[in-house]
Amino acid sequence: MRSATIEQALQHPNWSMGRKITVDSATMMNKGLEVIEAHHLFGLPSGQIDVLVHPQSVIHGLVEFRDGSVMAQMGPPDMRVPIAHCLAWPERIDGAAAALDLARIATLTFEVPDLVRFPALRLARMVLEAANGGATVLNAANEVAVAAFLENGLGFAGIAALVEETLVQADRRGLLREPESADDALSVDHVSRSLALELLPHIAAKAS
Repeated sequence: MRSATIEQALQHPNWSMGRKITVDSATMMNKGLEVIEAHHLFGLPSGQIDVLVHPQSVIHGLVEFRDGSVMAQMGPPDMRVPIAHCLAWPERIDGAAAALDLARIATLTFEVPDLVRFPALRLARMVLEAANGGATVLNAANEVAVAAFLENGLGFAGIAALVEETLVQADRRGLLREPESADDALSVDHVSRSLALELLPHIAAKAS
């Protein structure tokens, strides 16, 4: 994992999502951010939100009900599907993506994520449960880290390392707080990016 190259990180087997989000998928930061999103969108505590690694990228979400039944949202791994859904809501429109062929896919598999290999997911869970505004810092630092990785200025393992150190230093400097407005969130984001850039040379050298 430490020696993963840009080319390897961008070779997602199923999705075409753009360079930044594809790297987030490789680090699993995208799943961490989605855990935070699910908390805010559905009012669920961290303990009611789980993540599974699903290599086929066919099931995009599962909802478990109190009676034990589970409903899955399934679809081809094609961003045109959710985009069409958003554009047409609450109606449905003819989409450009190919139909989902479960017989061809044949097998759906799942794994518990490895939080040692993918520390970004652990960091996202940590800031969600801390409820101290760390999610804003986490996102800002991750954007700086991924940009540096894509410019050969940071190793793959350094992405999560820079995010974690930015969170640590933000806490020491009293920057962790829930933003009170959109302007306040932008201010925290700006300061967090500056802090991540300040820490970048040290983390890059340490993680190389």
